[in-house]
Order: sequence, then C-alpha cells, then structure tokens
Amino acid sequence: MGNALLQQDLRRATAKVFSRLRTTQGQADPLPFYAELAAPGPVSPAPWGGHLITGFAECDQVLRDPRWHEPDRRWRERQGQGTRWMAPSSQEMSHTLPTLNGTEHTRIRRAAKGFDRSSMESLRPAVTAATERLLDTLHEQLGDGEADFNALVGEELPIATVGHWLGLPSADWPRLRELTHDQVFTQELLPTASQLARSDAATVELRGYFTDLVRARRARPGNDPVSQWTRTWDTLEADRDQADHQVYHLARFVLLAALETTATLLSQAVLRLVEHPVHWDAVAADPELVPGAVEESLRYDPPTHVISRVASHDMLLAGRHIREGEMAHLLIGAAHHDPDRHADPATYDPRRSPGGHLAFSGGVHYCLGAPLARLEAQTLITQLTRRMPRLTLVRPPTWAPRVAFRRLVNLDLALA
Repeated sequence: MGNALLQQDLRRATAKVFSRLRTTQGQADPLPFYAELAAPGPVSPAPWGGHLITGFAECDQVLRDPRWHEPDRRWRERQGQGTRWMAPSSQEMSHTLPTLNGTEHTRIRRAAKGFDRSSMESLRPAVTAATERLLDTLHEQLGDGEADFNALVGEELPIATVGHWLGLPSADWPRLRELTHDQVFTQELLPTASQLARSDAATVELRGYFTDLVRARRARPGNDPVSQWTRTWDTLEADRDQADHQVYHLARFVLLAALETTATLLSQAVLRLVEHPVHWDAVAADPELVPGAVEESLRYDPPTHVISRVASHDMLLAGRHIREGEMAHLLIGAAHHDPDRHADPATYDPRRSPGGHLAFSGGVHYCLGAPLARLEAQTLITQLTRRMPRLTLVRPPTWAPRVAFRRLVNLDLALA
C-alpha cells in the first residue's frame, strides 16, 4: 500500500513538471525540469502510464535493443477508438519508415535509395548556393538594424535544400513549411484535440500534394529521387498503385523529416554561438571547430527531446520491470545532460569529445537524413562566422509550447 501511494505521488509530481515544461520558462530552459524528472532514477513511471527514461545509458540501450519496437500500426490499433493513436494523422504516419518494425522496416529502408553520404555530398553545391543567398538577405536586413535569423535563414534553408532535391516548385515551399509545422502535432508527446485536428487537416493536404507529385513523376520521370524511388518500387511491386503508394509515403516522410528538426538545429546552433562570443570567435578563427560546434548543439538542445518505443517482451531495464506492450518515453533532452555520461553537461562546449548524443536516434532506426542535416548546419556555421562579425541577441527567443519537438519561433539578432 505504501509503495502504491508513493508511485501515485511520483506520477502526480511528474505530471506537474510536464505542465511546467510547456510554459515560457520551461521552453526557455528545460534543464531544471529535466533534473527533477531524473531525480527518482533513470527509469520512472510516466503519469499517463508506461515509463520515462532519463539516463543516457538506458536510452542508448533501448534504441539499440531489437526487443524495443516503434509504436507501429498494429500497436496503435490495439489502443482503441477514441485514442490519439487512431487520429487520421497518426494512422497516416504509421505507414512511414520511422514507425515500421522488423522485415517491413528493413525492406522499406533498403528501397529508400539516395541517402548515402556520397549522394548527400552531391547536394553540397546547392546547399552552399542557398546558404549564400539567404545570408545575403540576412546581411542586408542587419544593415537596417535587427533581423529574425529563424525566419530568414533557419526555416528557409531546409525547405530550399529538400525542395531542390525533390524538385518541388519554389512557389510551393512556404505552404509546405506551414503544413509541416501543423502535421508534427500528431508526433508530439501529448497532443490536444485541437492540435490533432490541425495535424489531421495538414495530413489531408499533404496527401493530395504528394499523391499528385508521384503521379506526375511517373508520367514524366527524371533523375530526381521521387522518379528514382518509383523505378525501384516498380522492381519490387507488380502492382503499380501499390508501388506509387510506397513512393508517396517515402516522399512525404522525407519532407516532414527534413524541415522541422533541421530548422531547429540551424537556429539552435547559431543561438548557442551568439550566446557564447568566445566560441563564435574560436569557430570563426578555426573552421575545423565547426563540426564540433554542430555536434555540441545537437547534444546541448536536440531538435527532438522525446523518442517513444514499445516493449515487445517482458524485460528489466535499470532494475525496473517492463511489461510487453508498455511504452517507454526516452527523454533525450534529459539524457544528453546525464552527468554519468558528460562532465559538466550544462556547459556548452564545442570542443567536447564527439559521439555523446542521441539526436539522430540509434540502432536500426538511426536517422537516414543525418548526413544532410549535418551538411546544412556545417555549411551555414562556416559561412556565417566567416562572412559576418559577431552577432548579438536582441531579445530572448520565443519557443513553441512543445515537449517532444523543439521549435524556435523567432531568433532576433543584430550586429554586435
């Protein structure tokens, strides 16, 4: 009885911490709240059921252990009608690569050609050109006073990159970016009914857009990835409608994955250097430090703070019993500040030893787009620190009230 009451008290306290995480204070600096969540130990009960994992070693273990699955279609359907998992947007996401398990995941991932490092490297000229163009605009506005880096560069470079790669008309880019911001709510930790409604509406529009795109590329194929994926799936599926269905899901997923998280990475990386002039000067003087600055930004405040997995078997994790079918929420933002993994984890240090983050997940679900995100971030930081003197923060940035997916709403800067 005493242990049950203790667990209830812990769940109530944890629920309050998550409520505070969504506040302006929580979004501006979530680290004190993560410390509260980590206090009971690396694995603790989630207020809504399942488990919270805050330890780096435990998060890493779950991501690499094949007994931990994505919450796939079958799992979502078992949650029943009326749950957030049965929302149309959630059901649509359950067909995409990140939510597949086992042989289905392996088959789709192997067919998703074009994500190797050499293919991503071929995009370097386009990324460089887009970065130069966007920094020209930023520099011009800074000459008049302040400028919103997030709006002018952070949100623009990812859509320019993936739009060029997929061959999407530039006139479509602003709307696709807006739809991505709405669609991501279905992937949030605890979306509200109104947020799910926005995600559902965005999903319908994205479905129409990418269904038309796949049909158009089949009619007039080229050397773009969508045409290449169509040719690949024609060798795997005798039914052309089914082949097109697979290409549609892959193309839509690529857009969603390439925009939201990369935009956050870009603005975050710049924010950290602006906040630490000594590091800005060091990176400007030695471009060899740029990769370290990007990796440290990914560790310090990753774009994705929560990754969820489902136990496929009964098991023990850090001495805690996990039952088959239970969900574990990996609090990556907390794990990256685990003192057992990093000395002085609250300090931003671009010279920190690499390899200390899980921002791109891990195991079989390691992010396909990691090389492209790194290419964009490294190109941006290199050019920004070379072309401009130090920048200063005009006002504290505003954050979207999220938990799983971090998003800067603005980043207002001026010349120092």
